[in-house]
Amino acid sequence: MLLLTTAGCGLAAPGGSDAEPKVTILGPWTGAQEDRFTDVLDGFGIPYTYQGTAATREVLLAEVQAGNPPDIAILPGVGELVEYAAEGRLNRLGDLYDSKEYGTPWRPAAQGLADDLWVPLKADLKSIAWYRDGEAPPPQPAPLSAWCAGMGDDGSSGWPGSDWIEDLLLQQAGPALYARWATGDLDWTADYVVTAWTTWAGLLSQGSRAQRRAILESDHRGPEGGNGLLFGGGCTVEHQGSFARSFYGDRQGRAVLTDSAGLLPGGPYRVRGHEVSADFAALFGGGDAARALIRRLASEKAQEEWGREGGVFSANSAVPARKGEVEKQVSSRLTDQGVPLCLDASDVMPAAVRDAFYEAVLLTVAHPDEPVRARLEGIQKVQDAQPATIPRLTGVCGRPQ
Repeated sequence: MLLLTTAGCGLAAPGGSDAEPKVTILGPWTGAQEDRFTDVLDGFGIPYTYQGTAATREVLLAEVQAGNPPDIAILPGVGELVEYAAEGRLNRLGDLYDSKEYGTPWRPAAQGLADDLWVPLKADLKSIAWYRDGEAPPPQPAPLSAWCAGMGDDGSSGWPGSDWIEDLLLQQAGPALYARWATGDLDWTADYVVTAWTTWAGLLSQGSRAQRRAILESDHRGPEGGNGLLFGGGCTVEHQGSFARSFYGDRQGRAVLTDSAGLLPGGPYRVRGHEVSADFAALFGGGDAARALIRRLASEKAQEEWGREGGVFSANSAVPARKGEVEKQVSSRLTDQGVPLCLDASDVMPAAVRDAFYEAVLLTVAHPDEPVRARLEGIQKVQDAQPATIPRLTGVCGRPQ
């Protein structure tokens, strides 16, 4: 039903006249984030139609299967783009951006594919925790009662839990093993993966059934029209990426961040890496207007404007760091050459593996005392069933340039 609903609106009719067709864009931003993004687009003078949805995968798949994909698709990760690239559906970007301005892991390579099939437009720092200014952070490690948590999402419920497991594995095992696991070179039943998952399940088991049900039913953005989870309940610390400030509304100035490594269950750990994510743009259409729009979006000027007005961070090393204490803290971590950056593991996995990951997360929240290994064996079966034709990614961890 979701496929039928989403396919029947938005991009199916590109709009505009035959003399001046509009560039069709599919992206993950809605609400205030969509408003800030379209403000940037409006300044280009290029006619466009933008559809924002949390269900980018489902919408894009429906459009591709209908033979009418958007000119530009912006996805929160490259796992799906690799599959489309292997099918020959993406056009090369060529000189539409300066590749020298992007280092590892912002330009992960896919075996056997060209290295200019996508470009990151927006970056986010993970491996951080938020707390309220003026209130001391909870003890290290923080108990379940201190954590704000919600697994709900319009598109892929469960991913906030995958961030926990990814962060735990990164801080416990280090970037090298994390990268092997993310790219399918380390089995889901390996000791390091079992340990990370068991650690998180142990945190969840501290709570009652009612607490875990609330975690399952809560949206990770907090109640609609509210100020996020951090300012909407009795919890004191939240494990979310740098994008979380947009959920805090007029209270975002009271949000303070710290490295999550000291607060994670089983810790405190030393910071062995920073998990990051990005939204990558790819060209499904080859028209001149679409290419011009990608060039403008990836430009230093547009990236700086979007950051200044929209509060986002850029993966482009040529874009100046923004002012503000939180902005400085995020930027310093994104550019610290002493600590590796690692792309969100679920974002680089094949879509089917990622979905199995999210499902196992939700089951673990509901039943944290059940054996972890059985869940991981189920995900491994999905991974083993992936076609050998899907190229594997490399370079998902690296030190910023």
